[in-house]
Amino acid sequence: MGMTMTQKILAAHAGLDHVAAGQLINARLDMVLANDITGPVSINEFDKAGFDSVFDRSRVSLVMDHFTPNKDIKSAEQCKKCRTFARRFDLENFYDVGEMGIEHALLPEKGLVCAGEAIIGADSHTCTYGALGAFSTGVGSTDLAAGMATGEAWFKVPPAIRFNLTGQLSEFVSGKDVILHIIGLIGVDGALYKSMEFTGPGVASLSMEDRLCICNMAIEAGGKNGIFPVDDITKEYMKDRVSRPYTVYEADADAEYEQTYEINLSEIRPTVSFPHLPENTRTIDEVGDIPIDQVVIGSCTNGRLSDMKAAAEILKGRHVAKGVRAIIIPATQQVYKDSIHAGYIDIFLDAGCIVSTPTCGPCLGGHMGILAAGERCVATTNRNFVGRMGDTTSEVYLASPAVAAASAVAGKISGPERSR
Repeated sequence: MGMTMTQKILAAHAGLDHVAAGQLINARLDMVLANDITGPVSINEFDKAGFDSVFDRSRVSLVMDHFTPNKDIKSAEQCKKCRTFARRFDLENFYDVGEMGIEHALLPEKGLVCAGEAIIGADSHTCTYGALGAFSTGVGSTDLAAGMATGEAWFKVPPAIRFNLTGQLSEFVSGKDVILHIIGLIGVDGALYKSMEFTGPGVASLSMEDRLCICNMAIEAGGKNGIFPVDDITKEYMKDRVSRPYTVYEADADAEYEQTYEINLSEIRPTVSFPHLPENTRTIDEVGDIPIDQVVIGSCTNGRLSDMKAAAEILKGRHVAKGVRAIIIPATQQVYKDSIHAGYIDIFLDAGCIVSTPTCGPCLGGHMGILAAGERCVATTNRNFVGRMGDTTSEVYLASPAVAAASAVAGKISGPERSR
């Protein structure tokens, strides 16, 4: 029996000719990542284990993105611990205020992750990098500590589910709608500890930003990882970012998949995930009349330049509805800078939005947009669990930047078509 893309990458990194689902392996790592929440815990475990060196100072990344700029004394201490560790080992990839971005947008942008690599991060959305044809997954802080020291991690080789994509996206439909549609279809545990492998002719119609968004939320379906094939779009994205050689892996024709889902991209409508699980999806036509208090456009899922563009095109010449707070968060400094040059920031400010420095901020209930009791928010983030963005009686509705921007103007959950 042949191997899937994920299995081929894991086999190569384990020094094996073949691996099968369920097999336990030890694999070498190309990148190890932590942030200002998980980094300090990993550092504590690193020191507790008696490690006195990192395996490669160019392959350990620490990104201060969750509570930065620091919102309180505790978050300041968290970052201080990471800064001290980075200086101690002269880490090449330490990103703090002024240089940092939201980690899962920053690492691909910087070319720190690429096709064929094996990557772990002490953050569940590390699965984002599968968009580049890499195996990437989130781990606990103890495994992260061991990875920083040894450059290796153990895995149980995951079985795979194939999503065969056909057709192409309609106007105002994006990768966010695709992954919300899929999660609504299979549920939040539909891909539990499985590799979500995206294939088919529809892949060619998806931008790199669409793919990054889709893989980012593989974890919301319970997936071990999400992964796309490496095509011309992938190679073009990596061309000016990645200077090291990389390997392109392709699934064998006889690779085994536990299940195959046929997804016609042409049939997908703008989709909204209702509280309090990402699987509670409805198309924009089924939403009904739901007034809102806040909109957040940003996060590691939807804070890239194409997301800023989608929001700006809808907000241009319009104004946020009275009583609605609209918060725009570019995912990286480069996205922020490019948005300025493209005129998007002027559009946002003229529309009555505020624009933040790159940060995870409100996505995890950190800062920059916490919800009070009973408030509702349309967010381009990736989770809408109880209390995720503030008070336990608040509600988060997950949507694309186009739907979020249209909702900000309407003062209620609204499709982008209605905003014209």
